Amino acid sequence: MGYLIVICALGLCLAIVVAAVVAVWRARATADARVAEAVRKLALGMHDTMRDLAESLEANAPEAGRALTEGEGYKGELAASLDLQEVAERTLEALRAIPGVEAASLEASELVASAGLGPDEGAGAAVGLPDNDNLRAVELGYRYRIEGSDSSASLIRSGVVVPLRADGGSIGALSAFTRAADRPFSDEEIDEIERLAVRAGPAVANARRYTEARALADLDALTGLHNRRYFHEALAREATRAERYSRRLALIVIDLDDFKSINDRVGHLTGDAVLAEAAARMLSVVRGADIACRVGGDEFAIVLPEAGSEDAELLAGRVAHAVSMRPIANAGTLLLSAGVAELREGDRPEQLFERADAALYRAKESGKARTVLADGAS
Repeated sequence: MGYLIVICALGLCLAIVVAAVVAVWRARATADARVAEAVRKLALGMHDTMRDLAESLEANAPEAGRALTEGEGYKGELAASLDLQEVAERTLEALRAIPGVEAASLEASELVASAGLGPDEGAGAAVGLPDNDNLRAVELGYRYRIEGSDSSASLIRSGVVVPLRADGGSIGALSAFTRAADRPFSDEEIDEIERLAVRAGPAVANARRYTEARALADLDALTGLHNRRYFHEALAREATRAERYSRRLALIVIDLDDFKSINDRVGHLTGDAVLAEAAARMLSVVRGADIACRVGGDEFAIVLPEAGSEDAELLAGRVAHAVSMRPIANAGTLLLSAGVAELREGDRPEQLFERADAALYRAKESGKARTVLADGAS
């Protein structure tokens, strides 16, 4: 009878653990689905706001506007127009199409963009707007100590700054400048700048939300690294870029040694914490240009743009040292195996991954805790 009670108790504990793991998995799946839906809705919203910008540009520069709204000019660039910097550039393009506007700038929190301004002019032209919901525009006049010199002819003479508004508040400012002396902007031109700002405000706000949501969608919720989907997108993008510009590209595929036994010993929830700590240590040694991803379970990958297999081998060694330099929680000292491959002429992205993955398996088979190159060296 006592044995039966013990068996029942163990069975109950196992059921609770399984239920907890399933609940965590379902919660993550639900969160991922919500983020994906948010990204989809923002993309649809951006379609409308970018069409508004294109229509505004067409009104002032018909040929340029049609390039955005017809054929590949609009459809082919739609994905790029969801980017915050791209929205700013299109806004400035539309602004400079307004008669009399020779230079322009856009500021919205961390986003600062300009067109037609020199390196020193951009910082000097920035003007903070007073916090006033009734403010329509601020007109600026520029006076200089020295007039009549050859250089003075290209100086900014006047400008107009209008607020960018979205979601019921101000999110930044849109500025237009002219270098023409004694030629301030007319009321009609200021009205047109204001109309553009009304359209640009929601576009900038939506682009920022899209960027933030897309960043969440691209991240693995457990480790904070990029997820498997983003890894394959980034690998394809970097392979195309490397081939186009004749640059090198390397890939590291990493697997934690004997992680299954760690999970069996400490449990899956503690095992998740171990993975998160291993990922944090990995991030501490990669370059800013490197793309670190979790591709599944305890398998990771690092894409190294403009780097060769020798660079990747050195980085794999630094990652191994960072992960194993001190014990992690109840898991003890973690060791890892790695496979390294470099992009070859004619390689497809999946071929590069397969060669690095095959090198990883050779590292496992030859004793673990080592790095193996795709050419067979170790």
